[in-house]
Amino acid sequence: MSEALIRVSNLSKAFRLGFWMRRVEAVRGISFEVNQGDIFGFLGPNGAGKTTTIKVLTGLIRPTAGSAELFGKLVPDPGSRRRIGFLPESPYIYPYLTPTEFVELCGRLSGLQGRALHDRAREVIGAVGMNHAADRPARKLSKGMLQRTGLAAALVSDPELLILDEPMSGLDPVGRKEVRDLIVDERRKGRTIFFSSHILSDVETLCDRVAILQAGKVVVSGRLEQLLRRDAERANVVLTDVPDEAKRVLENKWGAARTVANRLVLTVDGRDRLQSLLSQAVSMGLTIVEVSSLQETLEDLFMRHNIGQVQAE
Repeated sequence: MSEALIRVSNLSKAFRLGFWMRRVEAVRGISFEVNQGDIFGFLGPNGAGKTTTIKVLTGLIRPTAGSAELFGKLVPDPGSRRRIGFLPESPYIYPYLTPTEFVELCGRLSGLQGRALHDRAREVIGAVGMNHAADRPARKLSKGMLQRTGLAAALVSDPELLILDEPMSGLDPVGRKEVRDLIVDERRKGRTIFFSSHILSDVETLCDRVAILQAGKVVVSGRLEQLLRRDAERANVVLTDVPDEAKRVLENKWGAARTVANRLVLTVDGRDRLQSLLSQAVSMGLTIVEVSSLQETLEDLFMRHNIGQVQAE
């Protein structure tokens, strides 16, 4: 069994807000583990408690109750923190520094120096696709470029564990693909990656395991192949040039249908129902254009568990 690099047990965090010091529970008794070598997705709508949890893990705030461990040590532990690389959701890059200067600064704070520092900074700047702007002041960089610079700073110390808060934020489609490829490559090198995101397609492509938060609680967690109903026998049947009367007959028996141009799309569950629908369509003299299998996605999982926006984080 793989070693758990992150272990969170019954973690809670409450804040006092406003003039009346109203108590707000951002995280409410959550538990999960991230094993060595995992790409772990931490999901949830805005305000679910993702960033609060990450701030606890990185030692920026203390929990109200429960515990969080990195590498078997309770946070904040200086030894454990030296073994992580952290990318906040909106990294602040000093506007008068270039990406090279900022990444080298972060490297020095991590104990690197001399030629090793310079070479490592250039290596990670190239890895995140920032060579073309490596010596441009940060105030002249786009949001996506700043995000890439922050990611390079997280990588510069060659950490065992990467904690990334919305690493795709501000990136265009090409940038997102490059960061996805980088995450896969870093895992191939033996690194463990924990990242939060609201881009479900990225999570579904990358992650081994996920935890989904809602209102400060974990509502779904586990391996993706176990959470998604991959074995569900659902199919779309596409018919073309269906007369109005035939359309009414089909909808009465099979439920609501979608009309796209001159095509009718029906969705059925189960092999027997699919066979029955196809037989009926043939007997009615209808033209079957396509039969396609459907698999559940993360978006379907969110809808199944009624996961939505609930509170401010």
